[in-house]
Amino acid sequence: MANHESAEKRARQNEKRRIRNKAVKTRIKKITKDVRQASAETAKEDAKAKMDAAQSLIDKAVKKGVIHKKTAARKISRLSKLVNTIVVF
Repeated sequence: MANHESAEKRARQNEKRRIRNKAVKTRIKKITKDVRQASAETAKEDAKAKMDAAQSLIDKAVKKGVIHKKTAARKISRLSKLVNTIVVF
């Protein structure tokens, strides 16, 4: 455990950031799951709408420093590829 006042403050700050980052990452996982589910049901319009929301959320996470820029690019690319392969009959 931290012994100095500054180290105790740093520990408090880190805990707040950890919780905030965890919330953002959980939201990314949930919306990614929603996009995959919509694409599995071949609901192209629904999947595209969810894809836009997912891309926005992922980009915001990068801006906040929660995930790396290339990780975000990879996630967006894989989701886009999945949505673009939907064939509606």
